[in-house]
Amino acid sequence: MEYISVKEAARRWNVTERLVQRLCAEGRIEGAGKFGGSWGIPVNARKPDDPRRAGVGPAAPQRPRRARGAHANLMPLMNTAFELGHCREFVESFEEGSRRDIARAEYAYFSGMPDKAVAVAERYLESEDFDSRLSACLICAYANLPLGRIERARDALEKARGAIAAAFAENPQLRAAEAFIAQAASVLLHLPAPEGLPHAQDVLPLLPPGLRAFACYVQAHAVYLAGDCAQSLGIAQTVLLTQEDVYPISSIYLHLIAVMDLMSLREVERAREHLLAAWELARPDDLIEPFGEHHGLLGGMLEAVIKPGWPEDFKRIIEITYRFSAGWRRIHNPATGDDVADDLTTTEFAASMLAARGWTNQEIARHMGVSVNTVKSYISRSLTKLGISRRQDLGKFMLS
Repeated sequence: MEYISVKEAARRWNVTERLVQRLCAEGRIEGAGKFGGSWGIPVNARKPDDPRRAGVGPAAPQRPRRARGAHANLMPLMNTAFELGHCREFVESFEEGSRRDIARAEYAYFSGMPDKAVAVAERYLESEDFDSRLSACLICAYANLPLGRIERARDALEKARGAIAAAFAENPQLRAAEAFIAQAASVLLHLPAPEGLPHAQDVLPLLPPGLRAFACYVQAHAVYLAGDCAQSLGIAQTVLLTQEDVYPISSIYLHLIAVMDLMSLREVERAREHLLAAWELARPDDLIEPFGEHHGLLGGMLEAVIKPGWPEDFKRIIEITYRFSAGWRRIHNPATGDDVADDLTTTEFAASMLAARGWTNQEIARHMGVSVNTVKSYISRSLTKLGISRRQDLGKFMLS
């Protein structure tokens, strides 16, 4: 009999490895056996309680779990455990209407096509459906940044706030949507949070699983920005290990914040593992945008891990990085009074981020795969562009 690993079974069934191990231990996967310290699963085994998995050969595509109940129309693609490699098919499987259009806009954005995302989403900025309107506002706020349409991005954020203010504040489900949208915009754009937001822990149980996972990413990102990388890592890893279904978009972001945390903690090999896990989730459906958004400590890791094996994808990520970070600064700097680094190349920024966290030139060179002299050149040019003379002053320009 042929066997597959727990990892392969988890990938086929679009669940976590932890769940597969638990199903094996409970005897719920027919023919599974332990070989040494690992489980072997028959190649034709079906996922328990899923009769569509019966039969010989590779498992047939699993129909994704659609969002049910409250907020089913709020970021529906993010809120779905779709099968890897079948994202576009899933989007087109929705009935014609706002939900399919919002999912199309999400896919366009997360695959690095902000112009298409805006073209679809902006039609729903005044939608009577609360979830569709909030989704459109969030998509347009982010997608307009790399397009350089800063006023449109600001307008989309204001429309989201206006929609929330007009909603029934006493409705706890609407309060959950309010907190999700407002906290995502505040944390990820590094803007001051609106007053009176409910605490994240109070609204998480009110969100469906896929959005709950992304809300945990937002929480982890906020903790990272506050400087507690160990706690941020703990949040991300807990969600990744305990979710029973894999929500690809949210999971990509969770893996990427784990990379940022581990790089800050100088645990490079563990950071590499999380980056590759994110890449494995993203590549089948070209969900490349999140890699460009995390342009800080992720930069050096992308140089070291993605560029050698996937040079064309790396070029696209760099293009996304330049576009997104330029728009992000134009929103962030005036609103906060900070002066985040501008006009640095991605390699200069990556080297400066590491230097700001106390890495030596030798450590940076080894990580980025360049010479020590090249690192010195990166740092020197960064100092000149930023108008500072000391390496110790890099930190205030290196947000994210």
